[in-house]
Amino acid sequence: MTSLLFTPLQLGPLAAPNRIAVAPMCQYSAIDGVPQPWHRQHLGALAVSGAGVVIAEATAVVPEGRITHGCTGLWHDGQERAWAELVRDMKAVGPGLVGIQLAHAGRKASSQRPWEGGAPIPAGAAEKPWQTFSATATPHADGWHRPEQLDSGAIKALADAFAASARRAERAGFDVVELHAAHGYLLHQFFSPLSNTRTDSYGGSLEKRMRAPLEIAAALRGAWPRDRVLGARISGSDWAEGGATPDDAVVLARELKALGYDWVCVSSGALAQSKVQVSPGYQVPFAAKVKREAGILTRAVGMIASPRQAEDILRAGDADQIALARAFIDDPRWPWRAAEALGDPAPVPPPCLRGRPATWPGAALLKS
Repeated sequence: MTSLLFTPLQLGPLAAPNRIAVAPMCQYSAIDGVPQPWHRQHLGALAVSGAGVVIAEATAVVPEGRITHGCTGLWHDGQERAWAELVRDMKAVGPGLVGIQLAHAGRKASSQRPWEGGAPIPAGAAEKPWQTFSATATPHADGWHRPEQLDSGAIKALADAFAASARRAERAGFDVVELHAAHGYLLHQFFSPLSNTRTDSYGGSLEKRMRAPLEIAAALRGAWPRDRVLGARISGSDWAEGGATPDDAVVLARELKALGYDWVCVSSGALAQSKVQVSPGYQVPFAAKVKREAGILTRAVGMIASPRQAEDILRAGDADQIALARAFIDDPRWPWRAAEALGDPAPVPPPCLRGRPATWPGAALLKS
C-alpha cells in the first residue's frame, strides 16, 4: 500500500511532492540579520532530504523583532540578496517548496542565544539590549525587559513591515510564507488573555484580541502573491488556566481561512510559565480539532519522530501534513529512512544513489 506521507499535497496554488514539512528552526547564527554559510549548509542539507516543504527559520520583519542578535531578518537589501542566493541553491538541489517564516518576537526579543543562557540581554552587555514591544507593558517573566505597549499607529506600521518583508520574500524567490502567531511571540501575545490585558479595541474579548494579529495577517495576504502559498503557525493552547484554548484556535483558523490563507500549522505553549504535558504527538489533538472544525488544511507538529507515527496521524485524518524539526537535526535524511520504512521509493537525488543499499553492499554494515 502506498503511504499517505509520500503522496503529493496541494497547498493552495502549488503542490508539494509529499506531506513532509521541515519546520522552522532558529539557528541564531546570522550577522545583522543576514544568513551566513552555516545557513547555507543547514538549509541545503534539508532541501536534499526530499521533504515536500522546507521552511527557513523565524525571520524578523524589523530589527527589534529579532529574538537574539543572531536571528535572521528580511528588512534590508543585503538580507534579501543573501536569501535569494540561498533559495536559488535550495531549489537547485531539492524537489520541495521553499518557505520562510516571518515573525516578531515582541516581549521575548532582546534575548541571549540559547547556548549563552537564553536570558534577556543584560544592560552593559557587549551586544546591547534593545527596547521590546508587546500587546501590554507586562514582561515575559520575572527579570525580563519591560516591553512598551504598541498603540494603533505602531500596529499599523508593523503590518506594513510584514507586508514589506513579504514583497522581499517574493523577490527572493520563496514559494511559501508562514506567519508566526505562536510560541509566545508578538502575535500570540495579542491573542492570549494571559499577555493581553488591554481595555481598548485591541484587548478584552477574543474578537478584540485577534484584531492586531488579523490586521497584520490581512496586510501580509495583500502583499503576498496569490500564485504562491501562504500559511500561519498558530497556538492550539496556552496550557495554563485562563489562557487561550483550542476553541480559540479554531476561531482564529476560520478567520485566517476567510482572509485567504491556505493552511495553518498548530503548535502550542511557550507564552507563560505552564506545565506542558509533553509526550509523542502531544499537539496532534489540537491540529485535529482545528482541521475538523475550521475546515482549513492543517499541519501537525510536535514530538513526531517515527515514520509510522507520522503515517498514522495522516491516516486517522488528524492532519494533512506533518512537520518535523528536531527529528531532522538528528537525521537530515529523515525522508529517505521514512520511505524505506513505509515501503515507498526514497527521494534520493542521483549523486547520492551510490551510497544506497541497491548499489552499495556496505550499506548493510551501517545497520549492524
